[in-house]
Amino acid sequence: MRLKPFKRMQVWDACSDALITFDKEGMEDMGYIIENDVITAALTCQLDALSDRVKVLYRSRAVGYTWPAPYSSAEGSPFVKIHLADGQSLHTRLLIGADGQNSTVRTAAGINNIQWSYNHVAVVATLQLSESTENNVAWQRFLPTGPIALLPLSDTWSSLVWSTSPDHASELLRMDDESFVDAVNSAFWNSEHHSEFISSAGSLLHSAVSLLSPSGSSTRQLPPSVSCLGDKSRAAFPLGLGHTTEYIRRRVALIGDAAHKVHPLAGQGVNMGFGDVASLVHHLSRAAFDGQDLGK
Repeated sequence: MRLKPFKRMQVWDACSDALITFDKEGMEDMGYIIENDVITAALTCQLDALSDRVKVLYRSRAVGYTWPAPYSSAEGSPFVKIHLADGQSLHTRLLIGADGQNSTVRTAAGINNIQWSYNHVAVVATLQLSESTENNVAWQRFLPTGPIALLPLSDTWSSLVWSTSPDHASELLRMDDESFVDAVNSAFWNSEHHSEFISSAGSLLHSAVSLLSPSGSSTRQLPPSVSCLGDKSRAAFPLGLGHTTEYIRRRVALIGDAAHKVHPLAGQGVNMGFGDVASLVHHLSRAAFDGQDLGK
């Protein structure tokens, strides 16, 4: 299991000399790249510590929901009934849909979801570097087919996110490991897409902007080369936009990808999900303190 802080970001263009870096002085770490296994292990440890108050039903699957009437009578049940595949049922005043972009909770609640396909695919993998380094820079290069990013996981391993066309993604998935590694290195190092015309136009624009607002220049660095592919780490998923028309409705709340799906370009999907959790905890804590019905 791996996690790694990064202290600098470099984003540059394959067709020109355009470059931007982020390395704010005085900031110890800009962020962290954390493997999913690390996050799930931390959550499991926390749940174990709360075992006297929280019961986890592993290998359980919800197959349906029964909703209370919008304005139930005093005799009516205020609970949502959750039907499980094994025949059991659960009751709750508030059902939280944290079940991803294809949320069954969202569908069952009748909450509309606006979707848009980007007609792009993200190819992901875990890659070993050719040599051990500090590996504390997040790299992103914009190619004609889409951005490619190399994110540090340890001194010797990095995580790849390559957004590209569906045809190219299929080609990358069919490659043997050696050819795939060569393709990744070429995508970061090759200058075949460089255009003198675009570079000249960009330089003129940069000069004009610098006259109006002088700033320090960014120093270009070269990313580390990749030596091999992590075992069974290569995968792909389609990219698109998704956003629900409502985050909350009586007796239900949506968080994470169940509520919103974004392009991995800025790497903010999971951060937005964590923000949802923090916001929901804040409001539920206030409601509980005031003695309110948590589902309303």
